[in-house]
Amino acid sequence: MDQPKPSRFFPLLLLLFAGSGCSALIYEIVWYQLLQLAIGSTAVSLGVLLATFMGGLCVGSVGLPRLGFARRHPLRVYAVLEVGIALCGILVLFGLPYIDRVYVAGAEHGMPGMLLRGLICAICLLPPTVLMGASLPAIVRWVESTPRGVSWWGLLYGGNTVGAVFGCLLAGFYLLRIYNTATATYVAAAINLVVAAASLGLAARTPDRATPLPDGRGSDRSDFQSRDRQGAVPVYVTIALSGACALGAEVVWTRLMGMMLGSTVYVFSIILAVFLIGLAMGSGGGSWLVRAVRGAPGARLALGWCQVLLTLGIAWTAY
Repeated sequence: MDQPKPSRFFPLLLLLFAGSGCSALIYEIVWYQLLQLAIGSTAVSLGVLLATFMGGLCVGSVGLPRLGFARRHPLRVYAVLEVGIALCGILVLFGLPYIDRVYVAGAEHGMPGMLLRGLICAICLLPPTVLMGASLPAIVRWVESTPRGVSWWGLLYGGNTVGAVFGCLLAGFYLLRIYNTATATYVAAAINLVVAAASLGLAARTPDRATPLPDGRGSDRSDFQSRDRQGAVPVYVTIALSGACALGAEVVWTRLMGMMLGSTVYVFSIILAVFLIGLAMGSGGGSWLVRAVRGAPGARLALGWCQVLLTLGIAWTAY
């Protein structure tokens, strides 16, 4: 019997990736609370958390394709990553307080001690964030890299971001308000395990690769992969600087809102929710735009206009 078309399962795949984003942001809100107890400064805690979180995502996304999982079903690899995230999240919950007790007695006072505590906390948070970063490259291997397939990547990222918005609001305004960090961590781990189980079930019913084209055409894949790639370094630099400015703005906005509303978990949850809603809207718009833009020059021009508009947007927010 023929296997069902993988395109039928894209809504389920989108739902799974949204669940992964939900659990990731629950962890992030919980870790922010734990870091404040371990480090003792909201600004430093936020800086350590964002740097570690984004750094781990970067290491995971870059490192997974080099580990040689090409022969394994992408959804099975994704399921293993989700189980690993759940285990690491629980270990961080129980391990971070014990590590704090070990090194805080011998740490110096002031900024050196604070930086030392931040460094050790960052090392503790790296394993789960690296696994989170590896999840997107693992799951997009299931989609062929055609222009329409790339638009699917944008939809997956947008779904992940929508789930992340729900996760940070759920953690900040319900789980941590009604319960505690342990309950929030268990909920996030349970979501990871459900996503892993569903991914394994989906892997058993689908081939190793999905094609987003309904008629099975793949003629544009070679054209897409052979497009002019010269001038990629300025694009990477632009994206890196844009990310640095975005995370810097997030820290500044959190500090400013904390002065107005108090240094509570609600402030961080609101900032993250609004930040991620914007990312989801941008990802959805980019998914549509990638079909309209033709060629590398048009893509670079679109990226440039995004940065110009971003500059105006940040200036308006500051005002």
